[in-house]
Amino acid sequence: MTLKQDIPDTVEAVMDEFRASGALLEGHFKLSSGRHSGHYLQCARVLMNPARAGRLAQAVVKAMPTEVVAAVDVVVSPAMGGIIIGHEVARVLGKDALFLERPEGVFHLRRGFALEPGAKVLMVEDVVTTGLSSREAIAAVAREGGEVIAECALIDRSMGSVDLGVPFYPLAAFDFPTYAENEIPEELARVAVTKPGSRKA
Repeated sequence: MTLKQDIPDTVEAVMDEFRASGALLEGHFKLSSGRHSGHYLQCARVLMNPARAGRLAQAVVKAMPTEVVAAVDVVVSPAMGGIIIGHEVARVLGKDALFLERPEGVFHLRRGFALEPGAKVLMVEDVVTTGLSSREAIAAVAREGGEVIAECALIDRSMGSVDLGVPFYPLAAFDFPTYAENEIPEELARVAVTKPGSRKA
């Protein structure tokens, strides 16, 4: 596993990647967690350039403890947001990349994907806010016979407060405030709300 030197290894460098790709949006957004925010990190845009996605994946792997990296058998990501970064992290690790889907509302493996019994899984996400999707995905891996030994992500919007039940290694943490439906500030409420993610309300 060879890591390039020119990878974004500081919060500011990661933010620069989002700015450069137009992936840092401002407005009024309803996040997949159900909370509202004046900022949205559109990871699909920051990852649409393969070279940038590769640099970010290298940075994600570099930020994890070596003993975790060495223990990974397979990478799993929840669809849709985690698929690209999960695939790129798997490329860096030299492992297979699988993804979970929930067409009926519950995560499971489809498309012929399967885990070896007891497989050590690295869960890879794009953005973690409340951790709800991650916890659901981790539970799905257990049902499929694997064991999530850690999760990594591009961005932790919880600023370290989220509990996934497994070690969590985000590349960067951004402190953009989020609000419950009944807590939205008046100035934000005046802006038309959009729901940019892939998860249905």
